[in-house]
Amino acid sequence: MDDLYRDYILEHYRHPHNFGVLEQPTASYEGANPLCGDRITMQLQVEDGIVTEVGFTGRGCAISQASASLLTDEIRGKPLTEVAEFGAADLLDLLGIEISPARLKCAMLSFDSLQHLLDDIGAKPLAKDAG
Repeated sequence: MDDLYRDYILEHYRHPHNFGVLEQPTASYEGANPLCGDRITMQLQVEDGIVTEVGFTGRGCAISQASASLLTDEIRGKPLTEVAEFGAADLLDLLGIEISPARLKCAMLSFDSLQHLLDDIGAKPLAKDAG
């Protein structure tokens, strides 16, 4: 079963969904993992409390890029209230494989970026321990 999920992650890495820059984002945030050099810029377009568009750009390992692809698929078209309830464990469930402690920051880069975006637009305060 792990091979199936590995192939799934590699597919999202090679052909990421929602990859690109939005023309008129409501908010934009650039997140980075200095330990390994992963970097993503995530953008949201919000209209009437709904995430109407989401995009990301960046570079990094397969886990960080696949995580961003999966996360953006998950939140697109959803109300901000629902997006704000999406947790780190939900993203790990989407990835579907065991993530080692060394790769956890890679997997969570998109989630951390989303938390900053939600804070910027007033949808969810940033947790005190978030960077």
